[in-house]
Amino acid sequence: MAFINCSFKSALLGKAVALNAVIPQASPPYRYGELSGKRYRTVFLLHGLSDDQSAWSRYTSIERYANLYNVAVIMPDGGRSFYTDAANGFPYWSFISEELPVLAAELFPISLKREDCFVAGLSMGGYGALKLALRHPERFAAVGALSPVVDLKRRFEAPETSAWLPELKNIFVSPEHAVISGNDLFDLAKKAVTSQSELPRMISFCGKDDFMLEDNRAFNAAVKKLNYPEFYSYEYPGGHNWEFWDRHIQDIFRFFFNNELPGELS
Repeated sequence: MAFINCSFKSALLGKAVALNAVIPQASPPYRYGELSGKRYRTVFLLHGLSDDQSAWSRYTSIERYANLYNVAVIMPDGGRSFYTDAANGFPYWSFISEELPVLAAELFPISLKREDCFVAGLSMGGYGALKLALRHPERFAAVGALSPVVDLKRRFEAPETSAWLPELKNIFVSPEHAVISGNDLFDLAKKAVTSQSELPRMISFCGKDDFMLEDNRAFNAAVKKLNYPEFYSYEYPGGHNWEFWDRHIQDIFRFFFNNELPGELS
């Protein structure tokens, strides 16, 4: 596997952006002037609110997990954007959903075919991953979320995330505006199911000691009530931390590439 630190100019953001990538290497024998032309299955892997493009490679063994399945992993810097075109700020949704995939496919030998594309993330990145899959079900075979932010209304009101409030207002304005602007996951799930589109397989994990456990329970119940096909949610011991995420990103990869569901104990 090759581990690549990459910086490039985003036309949409008007600034330099960094990403880390794990890319499978071609197998020998090597012949000068010959390219394999192979395009690899790809996971777009999104970080949380307080992290950047380096977090997954610093705090987990993501390169080992990618090597196990011979897949590419693209880890972009999403700032503190909630992967959203902010009402007062940068257009990170347009960047992550339109500009990044095209640039990544130009820079690296990755496939953008639906059957080869997957998206996952933790916390804020879990929100971004779910939003990508629900707004663009035609692009992804499956989505995985770890401790995702799923209920913006609760996060606007909850005392434990009161420090987020200025940012939430700059990005979403209000929970009501989030619905109108296509950023509310409950509303997006309903629209995705009623659209009768082929939907990505979906799996979500949350720790039993996570401060957003009740948010996740409410969202999971709503999605199951919609009869979303192939939706799976799990609660395991653990909190909102890297120990939990490193353990269960492995479950997500098994779900993506082996179509394997976890057991009751991890």
